[in-house]
Amino acid sequence: MASHHTSLINGSFDQTISATDRGFTYGDGVFRTMKIKDGQPVSWPFHYQKLVADCAVIGIVCPSAELLMCDIQLLFPIDEFDNGQVQVVKIIITRGEGERGYAPPAVTIPTRVLIKSAMPTYADAHYIQGVRLHLCDTRLALQPKLAGIKHLNRLENILARMEWRDESIFDGLMLDHDDSVIECTMSNIFARVGKQLYTPDLNACGVAGITRQRILGLEALLGLNTHITTLSLPELFNADEVIICNSLYGAFQVTAIGDQTWEQQTLASTIRNILTHG
Repeated sequence: MASHHTSLINGSFDQTISATDRGFTYGDGVFRTMKIKDGQPVSWPFHYQKLVADCAVIGIVCPSAELLMCDIQLLFPIDEFDNGQVQVVKIIITRGEGERGYAPPAVTIPTRVLIKSAMPTYADAHYIQGVRLHLCDTRLALQPKLAGIKHLNRLENILARMEWRDESIFDGLMLDHDDSVIECTMSNIFARVGKQLYTPDLNACGVAGITRQRILGLEALLGLNTHITTLSLPELFNADEVIICNSLYGAFQVTAIGDQTWEQQTLASTIRNILTHG
């Protein structure tokens, strides 16, 4: 029988988040979002490694992989996946409870939250024809200490996402205050120029997603040389091909950013195929 529960807190279906939890009061925590297929998290080694690393950056002891896997099995009973159904889990790790004030307690017990949701439905056209992006006015602030990690403070992304309501736009491209391309509101971005594949340097801001990491490791299979670099908007617009990626949809080709357009090409579908079957 399928579980009717949609969330799990510290391994319990009945527990609630304390009003003094620092994830709630200060956004003091990190998260990951991933697909669940046949009751198992897809690309789990990559996600867990990144979860541990992101926790370490802000000084939180990440719960063990075994503990989180037990939580996943509780929230996603295997009998929910009889028809090859894919679901989504968001794992949130906060520093735990604390008194008022920014200074965390000397000893904290991390709070772990798992949230179950349905797999988003992406239009067939996104896979076949590609997607359009909005160029966001909201800029990403530079903060090297937090760069790359998926922390709970996502107000920049929220403000950027509020900039458009056009349903034909899939995501928004975000720049930093130096006009360098960084990422999209929910995706990482790559630009292909000939046999070179570039993705923005995220040492000062942005989120280093695990699909970005996986694509960077596909040089041999793609026949491309991958580079992490500073990428300007004109350089992006002059690219032969632009793709965006995340853990849920894999990769989509970008066919338009404002008035800039690209012809339909095959890199995104090749990457999706490798990520799924490779």
